Amino acid sequence: KFIAITSTKILNKGTKGWNRASDRKKAPSTPPRTFRFRERNTSTAERPGMSPPRSTSVTAALTALLLFSRGRPTTGLSAPSPPTAARACADGGRRAALHTAVTRTGVAPFLSVFLPARPAAAAAPAAPDAPTAGRESKLRSRLGVRILAICRIMDELQRDLFQGRWDLVEEFPVQLRSYVPVLTVFTDTAFPGDGSDQEMRVSMRYEVGRFFGGVQKLKLATSRKDINAAYLAYAEMALHYDRYLKAGVLYQYEEVSTAKYYREVDDYTLIYADPRKNPAFAGDLVILASGPDKGRTGTVIAVFPETQNRIVKLDRRYMNSVIREIKVVPEYWAALRLGEQSPDEVFLLPRSNPEAT
Repeated sequence: KFIAITSTKILNKGTKGWNRASDRKKAPSTPPRTFRFRERNTSTAERPGMSPPRSTSVTAALTALLLFSRGRPTTGLSAPSPPTAARACADGGRRAALHTAVTRTGVAPFLSVFLPARPAAAAAPAAPDAPTAGRESKLRSRLGVRILAICRIMDELQRDLFQGRWDLVEEFPVQLRSYVPVLTVFTDTAFPGDGSDQEMRVSMRYEVGRFFGGVQKLKLATSRKDINAAYLAYAEMALHYDRYLKAGVLYQYEEVSTAKYYREVDDYTLIYADPRKNPAFAGDLVILASGPDKGRTGTVIAVFPETQNRIVKLDRRYMNSVIREIKVVPEYWAALRLGEQSPDEVFLLPRSNPEAT
């Protein structure tokens, strides 16, 4: 408002006597004078009875100031989006043009109270880099494939452990320790943010620590050739690796309860031994007689001595899946399968070294 009032006063002062029809009639009929504007590279102009109208330059500067004041330059943005960056560059260009106009018209001392220091030339926004989201997605995919390769290693370890091949079992700790960088990088890449991402990172790092703690226990049990300790170490490794896959959204299918399929089915249709009279132990083929996974089959890989809970490695839900889910169930949920049964599929895996057979 102050600028508008001031510009009006300047206009009235510079053009006094020339804006009214009565004054134009009284104007002396003097020959026209030729003058040259102060700006460079300007052509001459002729106006009758007037000196160079300084008020016109002032008006131009004030008008530019008023127009510029209507803009809303973006400030305080650390990383503006592309439209905001372009708008900021445009505002910087208008500031530079306004300072040039004010300097040339000679009204800079008057307007210096309204104008900040002349900004430096606005740099063009940096060209956006290649989309990092795509690179991170590809990295997660590659790391996920390598992490799922541990499933095959765990199956081979189970085969050699249940067959008592200590000479082969002692090679697995070194092989599994090489996956520490892969698991660490995947954890930091899959959940890089704060809040819930940070909680997921903490939980996944915990599972990684427990997994490699089981690897160390397996190494000690192998050196002592303690089969029960080796079973427990392997079960701990398999359990925490399975939880890591679930936390990292690496499962190839969604968990679905199978108990609903047996709601109207009598228990006697499932053929199994009474778990109270004939409990299952490590290496036994079992069927889950109760719980949310009722009816699924698997192999007991260990028994917790404190709680007598069974750690069951379930059979594959789908043939094209490499994941075998790990469940901790009460003692009486895991019942021995009766009748002729095929051996666990890990015993059908071919050995990479034929001389080891």
